[in-house]
Amino acid sequence: MGSRVSREEFEWVYTDQPHTDRRKEILAKYPEIKLLMKPDSNLIWIIVVMFLSQLVAFYLVKDLDWKWVIFWSYIFGSCLNHSMTLAIHEISHNFPFGHHKALWNRWFGMFANLPLGVPYSISFKRYHMDHHRFLGADGIDVDIPTDFEGWFFCTTFRKIVWVILQPLFYAVRPLIINPKPVSFLEIINTVVQITFNIIIYYVFGMKSLVYMLGATILGLGLHPISGHFIAEHYMFLKGHETYSYYGPLNLLTFNVGYHNEHHDFPNVPGKNLPQVRKIAAEYYDNLPHYNSWVRVLYDFVMDDTISPYSRIKRPPKGNEVLE
Repeated sequence: MGSRVSREEFEWVYTDQPHTDRRKEILAKYPEIKLLMKPDSNLIWIIVVMFLSQLVAFYLVKDLDWKWVIFWSYIFGSCLNHSMTLAIHEISHNFPFGHHKALWNRWFGMFANLPLGVPYSISFKRYHMDHHRFLGADGIDVDIPTDFEGWFFCTTFRKIVWVILQPLFYAVRPLIINPKPVSFLEIINTVVQITFNIIIYYVFGMKSLVYMLGATILGLGLHPISGHFIAEHYMFLKGHETYSYYGPLNLLTFNVGYHNEHHDFPNVPGKNLPQVRKIAAEYYDNLPHYNSWVRVLYDFVMDDTISPYSRIKRPPKGNEVLE
């Protein structure tokens, strides 16, 4: 189904990532942006409300027919769980409690992780910092697909399958590209998550457990919000490796769509990223950006010049961005 993608390799470059110089230039011109680099305590109550909402959903679906369990898992649970992964993204940058209470943020990340059903928060933190410091670096940035993904998912049908299986690849890719020793906090994250899953099973039953896990798998696969996975760094225009999205789904995703702004200023919480764009408008308004993640997914699947190979790669040294 569909013609074979024309790309047969990643786009290799030997220059630093663009966010380093742009950040320095913008801060020199607009030092007031430093005032936006502060914790966002509102994240705490927002995440607690999201967690409680899923608990209510676990109760409401426990006696439904299976078809309705799956239906609500995709229509409602997937949106909430995908949103929670982006809350965990905010937590990974220490935004709820600030950098001086890093361990509080790690524990809070484990709490936010609970409705996802899969231990994720601590490992994400470890690898996501690499993604910022070594954007596109071969063997370090696990946001870059493997060679197998680029080689195999090269037709329209296979790209659809790849989008559906994104949760699997995001879970397995770090073990292939950049395996790290298991940390003590990762073990705790796993034990806490398994314990929570067992409690959900015994209190609410199998349907609630399937609803929870299904919401995560479906929400991170073929889902409108999942357009951000591709929109952020896949090279739709040659030479451009980071793209922002300014559509309405930012309301559900803690403004992760403001992705150029986020990589330029990883110490600015999501709620303040629109202010960064407003202050430094001349730097961002002329960069290519999106207004629809659904369109991004459609274009990725249907365009035979785009595939998992459509990423900029660098040698592993010389492109660090420190927070």
